[in-house]
Amino acid sequence: MREPLVIGVDAGATTTRCVLSDLNGNILARGAAGGANQNSSGAPPGAALASALREAVAGADPARVALGVIGAAGAGAGGREAAQSAAREAWRAAGLPGRVLAVTDLEVGFAAGTPAPDGLLLLAGTGAVAAAFAGGALTHRCDGYGWLLGDEGSAVWLGREGLRAVMRALDGRGPRTDLTEPLSAALGVPAGPGLAEDSEAHAQRLLRAAFDRPPAALGALAPVVSDLAAAGDPVARGLTADAAGHLLHALATVARRGGPGEIGAGPAVMLAGSVLLSPGPVAERVRAGVREQFGAEPVEARDGAAGAAWLAILQVSGVPVDAATHARLTRAGLRGAPEDR
Repeated sequence: MREPLVIGVDAGATTTRCVLSDLNGNILARGAAGGANQNSSGAPPGAALASALREAVAGADPARVALGVIGAAGAGAGGREAAQSAAREAWRAAGLPGRVLAVTDLEVGFAAGTPAPDGLLLLAGTGAVAAAFAGGALTHRCDGYGWLLGDEGSAVWLGREGLRAVMRALDGRGPRTDLTEPLSAALGVPAGPGLAEDSEAHAQRLLRAAFDRPPAALGALAPVVSDLAAAGDPVARGLTADAAGHLLHALATVARRGGPGEIGAGPAVMLAGSVLLSPGPVAERVRAGVREQFGAEPVEARDGAAGAAWLAILQVSGVPVDAATHARLTRAGLRGAPEDR
């Protein structure tokens, strides 16, 4: 009998990534598609998941795929049934006969950083969440409540807060900021020479442009805020400082509430998501805060799809899997772009 294969999927808000792997952690193929986040991608997740799966298994024997693990935001207790249903729908659409399991993006993010069962995860991409793990299980989480109710410090949060600062500058409630022109341009709203005399009309154009986009798309504005913060704009600097503060507070909370008896003293900290894996003031402040609070260098967890494949390997193997397999599986993703989630 030929060796079984596994599939790991990281269903991000703007990009879905998929890997096909053998049980030794060798990645055989990859697939990618648009966002498949049921809360913020603006479209049902099934089609994007199926597209990524088809690309990954093209040329492979589907009968060898024993298990797929799909990690997605919103797959916790409140959305597990919907996430599992979308996973099964995509699995069938891709012509795969094996089992598929939907888990949270926290589980695949943590698994992407370490084969160890204990530690902390801080994820800030399109969304933001902190989590504590003990014995391979999620013991406590903070935030991850989506663009409307939380995700403080995320890319969407930064983009939204940047736009709010611009709106306040335009209507006179807040200080002038250099964010106005580049954020306007990013939304396709030109800021012409008559902006000062026509600020109300400009604010209305920005309002319309922002609401014409799915919430996840506002995350694309985060690099503009980061760049302006690095260039010295006081408003942008305040926003990036606030973002880092929110993220570090969430991390400290899960470390405290997870309990030292569960996660041990000085737990390893995994960082995931584009905000924390890309250079910028938020990542710099968070890394410095992790070193100060936990006395250790944080670990980058870049390839959530590989983390999902690791979870699948553990289930299919049924026996302990060595750390070299995890390293082989996850190291291949270090050359790629940071995960957005």
